[in-house]
Amino acid sequence: MMGGTSGLEQLDELYESIILDHYRNPRHTELLENPDIDVEANNPFCGDEVHIQLALDGSNVKNVSVSGQGCAISQSSASLLAEMLEDKRADEALELVTLVRRMMRGEELSEAEMDTLGDIVALEGVKRFPVRIKCALLSWTALEDALSEEKAD
Repeated sequence: MMGGTSGLEQLDELYESIILDHYRNPRHTELLENPDIDVEANNPFCGDEVHIQLALDGSNVKNVSVSGQGCAISQSSASLLAEMLEDKRADEALELVTLVRRMMRGEELSEAEMDTLGDIVALEGVKRFPVRIKCALLSWTALEDALSEEKAD
């Protein structure tokens, strides 16, 4: 096909634009006054850092703040996480973590699971670069640790 772009190339461009948009314009970065959960995580190998704060109403995420510094993958993943968490229950948030991990491992996800992930699917291409998977999972791992700790209390 001369002069045109394939559907796959257009999809790659769309996903790239989602990642760059979240990197350049991160969502939910305003620090919370009295968070119920406040966790920081970093990847010492590359220097990526993330700071997650959650305000809970029972087991529901009422408000979320995610900030940090690092590569486009880690920071856009954190922004996508923040966008998805608001008004989710803790168990739904943990389900998202599981789906993101499965996606990064290259496991087959159902159409319904892909729909659940929404724009997070833009990170799927990261799995082709194993060294970058930790970048994409940094905020998700921190969230999982924080929610598991909260559950244990």
